[in-house]
Amino acid sequence: MNKSPEPKKRGTYHHGDLRSQLIEATRQLVEEKGPDNFSVSEACRRAGVSTAAPYKHFTDKTEMLREVAAAGMVRQSEQMMAELMPHPDGSRARIVALGRVYVRFAIAEPGVFRLMFTWSGETEEDQQLEALGDSKYAVVQMEVAKCHGRSEIEETDREKAFMLWSFVHGLSFLTIDGKLADDKMPRGLDSILEEIASRIVPAAS
Repeated sequence: MNKSPEPKKRGTYHHGDLRSQLIEATRQLVEEKGPDNFSVSEACRRAGVSTAAPYKHFTDKTEMLREVAAAGMVRQSEQMMAELMPHPDGSRARIVALGRVYVRFAIAEPGVFRLMFTWSGETEEDQQLEALGDSKYAVVQMEVAKCHGRSEIEETDREKAFMLWSFVHGLSFLTIDGKLADDKMPRGLDSILEEIASRIVPAAS
């Protein structure tokens, strides 16, 4: 029988890092149990702090989950930008790279991925999540524009970016939901992404 991770001793925490430790404990629990089954008390136990400690940094459970979702969006954005770097500007390989990161992040962090896109809180602070999502989406739109030799996004770029995003978003959820057995994936991920990119952005080089 597997035992739950032992709570860390309070003495191991340095001043100023409690907030990040609680966010990490929350992230772990979201991955293990999903956001619906997350509890503040369990996050506190895992972080080795009192149940009163989170309220020095967070308003409530909702804010803790929101911070995990926001941090996930930042991590995904950073991965996207890093994946673009090896490929020449204006190349379709950059679009394929973005799709690869999107699916890979979902597979690596399915709980956080679901939280980012299926959970929403009840306060206007969720504008932060919307802004982070818009920023990532703008990267896709700009890469489509660059494929057509443009430095500004036009309506046709937005339309093609939407089609690309719809495909990888659906593929991500099919994958983490266990709907894609080996016999249902006709080709490897990169091959499929390259085919989709070539059809949606046929003028790319």
